[in-house]
Amino acid sequence: MDWKVFLATFSAIFFAELADKTQLVGIGMTAKSGKPLVVWLGSVAAYIVVTAITVLIGATLGKFIKPEMIRYASAFLFVIIGVLIFVGKI
Repeated sequence: MDWKVFLATFSAIFFAELADKTQLVGIGMTAKSGKPLVVWLGSVAAYIVVTAITVLIGATLGKFIKPEMIRYASAFLFVIIGVLIFVGKI
């Protein structure tokens, strides 16, 4: 296993997800249901599926597009979405 890639990925996702809306959903679902283990299992299962989809998309795009272009396009979309949220269009 490439621990450098693993730790970089873990760190990036961990810090990107802190105080994310998914955590707020988890807090709300746990408070409402009173079943933290079930909410945790559902959250983990959903994240596994979402991550599997994104990894498959990334692997497929990586065969046809240079990784730098994917990074630039992602950064551009991130900024555009941030601006749209800021001006109240999303």
